[in-house]
Amino acid sequence: MKGVIVAAPASGSGKTTVTLGLLRALHDLGVAIAPAKAGPDYIDPAYHTLASGVPCVNLDPWAMRPDLISALASRHIEGGKMLVVEGMMGLFDGAMDGSGSAADLATRLALPVILVLDCARQSHSVAALVSGFRDFRRNVMIAGLILNRIGSARHDAMLRSALEPVGIPVLGSVPRDEKLQLPERHLGLVQAGEHVGLDNFIAYAASVIVERIDLDRIQQIAGRYGPTASMANIARIPPLGQRIAVARDNAFAFSYLHLLDGWRRRGAEISFFSPLANEAPSETCDAIYLPGGYPELYAGQLAQAANFASGMRQAATKGVSIYGECGGYMVLGESIEDGAGEKHQMLGLLPVETSFAKRRLHLGYRRLAPLAASPFQVPLTAHEFHYASIIREGDALRLFQVKDALGEDLDEAGLRVGSVCGSYMHVIDLAG
Repeated sequence: MKGVIVAAPASGSGKTTVTLGLLRALHDLGVAIAPAKAGPDYIDPAYHTLASGVPCVNLDPWAMRPDLISALASRHIEGGKMLVVEGMMGLFDGAMDGSGSAADLATRLALPVILVLDCARQSHSVAALVSGFRDFRRNVMIAGLILNRIGSARHDAMLRSALEPVGIPVLGSVPRDEKLQLPERHLGLVQAGEHVGLDNFIAYAASVIVERIDLDRIQQIAGRYGPTASMANIARIPPLGQRIAVARDNAFAFSYLHLLDGWRRRGAEISFFSPLANEAPSETCDAIYLPGGYPELYAGQLAQAANFASGMRQAATKGVSIYGECGGYMVLGESIEDGAGEKHQMLGLLPVETSFAKRRLHLGYRRLAPLAASPFQVPLTAHEFHYASIIREGDALRLFQVKDALGEDLDEAGLRVGSVCGSYMHVIDLAG
């Protein structure tokens, strides 16, 4: 299929900024583009959507079945669009078992790779680095290089001279520039909706890309076509109900495009509501989904959202199926303690109290075997990423038996009381 993967040797190399500038530059040139993010990331896709004007889809080579990846990508590029995928971490970095990297996605979709190199602290050694990446897996085609954080014209010339024998074209270079730095938070970048002046940042990045990068050459690299796949008959995670109300705002921003689209394709109607705006879910819904996000940053506001709380409690009383993931799970609990140690009352629908006062990282891919109380009675792949700790947990039915990417048992997870359930797991796909 027509497209490229923008990757790097390591996290922090600047591939997100380059991707954003590339998406906006191609959009402004009138190129039909389709943005995508490799892996389980929720934050970068919102940036991609703003940069391109097109919804960004996740393509996860560890957690998604190969047929689903191919079908999602094929549908995304309908009409001849150019697929622009941002990789995650380093090109060959994946789950604990070594699989699920951006390189795996490149081979799955037969896409060429553009490698973004952080050159701030090296010169001729860059040739050894690129040679190693070129030869590490010969079935991964590194078709072009972008030199990032260049200090001077002399630095640029040294790098290009060193790379010439490697045989991979340099598509351009980006200077070291404080105006090309994005603010970060503990789960990654600050959310797009919270970034004041983000559109101006993307416009500036695009202007640098237009001036410094060979966009015609990138389009030529992307112009090779591989197989495409139909969306028909691709099995999906079953919808929670037929009329699903989904929380969506800065506190509940982590929902996968492919998951909601899959529910729609199975006949579900989806509506949205904002707890931060004190909105209640639709009274006609038969299911409610609270995605993850940053409830700890808005815990005081959520605690005062009386209309939201009343609507949720009424739905629970009526037996509406309610499912919360990560941040949504914490909001369904009794309280959240924020980073300053202040406790905020939550909905009280599940017997769990959580805290950010002493942060502890929980990170990794998961395999979920459903228990009797699970809302999904099929094996699933999922991802866990949070700094919250459970400080008190009452008796309730469990949802999943959990294993990590290496197959090691992580015990049971999730809680259910009546029609209300939740867990820290972000579900991604049916287990292959």
